[in-house]
Amino acid sequence: MSTEQGSHSNYRRTLGTTALTAVGLGSIIGSGWLFGAERAAVLAGPAAIFSWVIGAVVALTIALTYTELGSMFPKAGGMVRFGQFSHGSLAGYMAAWANWIAIVSVIPGEATASIQYMSSWKFDWAERLFDGKELTGTGLAAASVLVVFYFFLNWFAITLFAKTNNAITVFKVVVPVLTAGALIFAHFDTSNVTDHGGFAPNGWSAVFSAVAVAGIVWAFNGFQSPLNMAAEARNPGKSLPKAVIGSILIALVIYIALQIAFLMAVPAADLSGGWNALAYKSPLADLSVAWGLNWLALLLYADAFVSPSGTGMIYAATTSRMIHGVQENGHLPKIFGKVDPKTGVPKPALLLNLAISFIFLAVFRGWGSIAEIVGVATVISYITGPVAVMSLRRIAPDMKRPVKLKAMPVIAPIAMIFGSLVMYWARWPLTGKVIFIMAIGLPIWAWYELRKPWAELKPHLQAGAWMVTYLLVMAFVSWAGGTEFGGKGYLAQGWDIVVVVLIALAFYMWGVRSAWRNPTLVQVEKEMTEAHAAEESQEAELAQAK
Repeated sequence: MSTEQGSHSNYRRTLGTTALTAVGLGSIIGSGWLFGAERAAVLAGPAAIFSWVIGAVVALTIALTYTELGSMFPKAGGMVRFGQFSHGSLAGYMAAWANWIAIVSVIPGEATASIQYMSSWKFDWAERLFDGKELTGTGLAAASVLVVFYFFLNWFAITLFAKTNNAITVFKVVVPVLTAGALIFAHFDTSNVTDHGGFAPNGWSAVFSAVAVAGIVWAFNGFQSPLNMAAEARNPGKSLPKAVIGSILIALVIYIALQIAFLMAVPAADLSGGWNALAYKSPLADLSVAWGLNWLALLLYADAFVSPSGTGMIYAATTSRMIHGVQENGHLPKIFGKVDPKTGVPKPALLLNLAISFIFLAVFRGWGSIAEIVGVATVISYITGPVAVMSLRRIAPDMKRPVKLKAMPVIAPIAMIFGSLVMYWARWPLTGKVIFIMAIGLPIWAWYELRKPWAELKPHLQAGAWMVTYLLVMAFVSWAGGTEFGGKGYLAQGWDIVVVVLIALAFYMWGVRSAWRNPTLVQVEKEMTEAHAAEESQEAELAQAK
């Protein structure tokens, strides 16, 4: 048995479809619903409803590529490993880095959301937690305590995590539904849709940008969590796709209801300066107070802890599995691959993510600034899924695929297009900044890889060249693109979208053709074959016993 197999055997396969769906839905419904409706409305006005639909379609399309990968490789931290399996160390590392940045930054983001809502309490000490743009020193200390709490719940055992999360998820679903219904019943002003600049006061480009920077990508990003906990799934082939797709669709219904409720409940006086002048500290709670729903405001203040805390707890769990996966890719010290045999928890990885969460908390103190970074980093991490799934069909056609969609040759390139468009919609210079953050991680890759002989390193560089070039090209197109997306205007409106679509298809084809049977894939193929053989042998013994 390899060291990797040994560490994975310490995980407990105790999570069924319901528990995994709760993990996905619990990750999706975090702080996004508390702030997303307002931020989307500020950018896009009433047309923000379409932003949520577009965001769900993008997430669902990309998620379908990852469900096949997740069922093929039910390993801890799967999302950071698929690129390594298909393209080797360079592409694998960049995808893992982007994915980890996107997920680990959510943890301090959720804590920030809770404290930001608390700042609306009518107490002097509470109002001093947030200055209108970012957390104060006191607010930062309070958020740090919450982050420690998230990790504390994950320290003991996966069974404690599952039981706690299932209970929290029920509460997290009930409160948003109740909020939407109560606000709609209290005040439903349809003139908000036609007045104050009309349905799309800032144009349709704002509708697209809202997908990337209003927290919508963040809001749906939780579909990754069941995939990262695949090593703990009882029957990953059946439970993973159900959990991923189900959690996205349930969340979409809730988000649209909340967006409609918010749009119709905003008092006309607050829209005197237009939608982009809204600046609530605690959007849904403030509206509840405005319409005399004090009981709902109190419930929302309580849920501002429960929802983000539930998501923060889940992400503390999944990011520790991701660090475990990065270590198994060979890009972190071996200590981060250790799993406690008694509790099934990768404790060294948990501590590393705690430290990184504190750094993010100190640098990005407002929910909005964290949401922007998370959104673009998430999209960058998404692009490996469509490429990896079709690459592995080409170079590893005989691997067992519990989930295999016939339409995947069509779905995968569409997912690549959607991911590229969302990255472009995020607007320059944000796209450039996040791509720069991706480059910051390269020295770690270089430390582990450049010491290898050239003959061993060369195929990894060749197979990863498409991804490096793709990010540079997308940064250039974002800079040169339409002014409505922050660019210089060298690409005319409409044509910029065409260019992004063509770039996405070109790099998709390059990426699929660049895949190779690298040593990591050969090793994992062997492990999966042995695991499947052991399962079949066990099933046969059980059948004979009956």
